[in-house]
Amino acid sequence: MNKTIDFYFDFISPFSYLAQLKLPDLARKTGCTLEYWPIDIPEAKIAAGNYGPSNREVVPKIKVMMADLQRWAIKYAAPLKFPASFACADWNCAVLYARSQGKAEAFVTAAYHQIWGIGIDPGNASELRRCAHDVGLDADALLQFVNSSIGRNEFRKVRSQAYQRGVFGAPLMFVDEQIFWGNDRLDFLESYLINSR
Repeated sequence: MNKTIDFYFDFISPFSYLAQLKLPDLARKTGCTLEYWPIDIPEAKIAAGNYGPSNREVVPKIKVMMADLQRWAIKYAAPLKFPASFACADWNCAVLYARSQGKAEAFVTAAYHQIWGIGIDPGNASELRRCAHDVGLDADALLQFVNSSIGRNEFRKVRSQAYQRGVFGAPLMFVDEQIFWGNDRLDFLESYLINSR
């Protein structure tokens, strides 16, 4: 039976961007299904009882994190540019519409490239519209979903289920009852998938 990798992420997370660069190929290599579940990192931290400041507010930590991000980007030969803003909630919600259309991987890949590869402003609705169009989604329908009570409620439900499962940050991958947290745990994830066949 094929295993499922439940990938929890937030478009504000650059480490989730790095994980997404590798996860689709890893899933195909190991014969797994990759499921995309958007969350809200600040909300996830609070749900887990973590009331500390964001990484961006801890100057020594952000300095080291920036260096690590650059090292990972070089290792993956991937572009990396901080986005013009961190207004990613609509993009996270849009993933659920893309899932319903069978285009979650295409949308998440394209969105991460736009946000963290190019550094667009995710708060600009025209960027979301363009990304949807580029992956073959109906941009009007996607934005209607994002702005509807149906879309907002579905996103709220997905987040609530994630936190009840123990999701406290991103990127976080669940397989069976195993949890792998961080882009730097992909080797452990691959080993588990290969050895548990």
